[in-house]
Amino acid sequence: MSKGRLYGIGVGPGDPELLTLKAKRIIESSPVLAKPVKKPGEESTAFTIIKPVVDLSKVEVIDLLFGMTGDNADYWEFGRKAGDQVIGYLSQGKDVTLITLGDVSIYSTFMYLEQYVRSKGYETEIIPGIPAFCGGAAKARVPLTLGDQCLAVVPSAKDNPMLEEALDRFDNVVVMKAGKSVEKVLGILDAKGYGPECVTVVSNVGMPDEYVGPVDAGRAYGYFTTLIVKKNFEKGC
Repeated sequence: MSKGRLYGIGVGPGDPELLTLKAKRIIESSPVLAKPVKKPGEESTAFTIIKPVVDLSKVEVIDLLFGMTGDNADYWEFGRKAGDQVIGYLSQGKDVTLITLGDVSIYSTFMYLEQYVRSKGYETEIIPGIPAFCGGAAKARVPLTLGDQCLAVVPSAKDNPMLEEALDRFDNVVVMKAGKSVEKVLGILDAKGYGPECVTVVSNVGMPDEYVGPVDAGRAYGYFTTLIVKKNFEKGC
């Protein structure tokens, strides 16, 4: 019996219409769809995104447990356990697709699982998606880079020593998962002589409660909030 293949699919930032045609085709043609969750029965944002535009009538949907502890060693262990679950299907000749928000190559739990599955002799393939910060920049009509500028991507502002260094060294900085750290980022910028006008907030891009715009002091920002910091952006005419 031939082995199945594992696909990692980025579903984009939130708008179902941003799912690629290739992603849709592979999801619909694979017997098994896996959605990472923190606990059994939990709703998956990535799954919610694709449901309106993908026919899942012939697809078995399974949960893969991935705790969000912030510990790299834990993520490798989660990847091994989820990988063994996936291999149970691949060994039967069934392809498995695993969906994730944004793009698979950017801070995705899939990569821990993928390396484990590949090390066991199974084929894998990655289907790219639109990263949240790219979708947000497009919504805001803000260039992430211009000319010879550099861009840094910081995974989180919380307890991250690289944040201040990135804001020092780079023209443009993307801060992901920044919902609870907006004031912290503004404080660091203020100490360096930059005002809040340097920051564009993109929150829940493509979702019903989407917000794209300047910092709003009265707004509560959720987990899927990204800050685009541009220290030297001047609008032309």
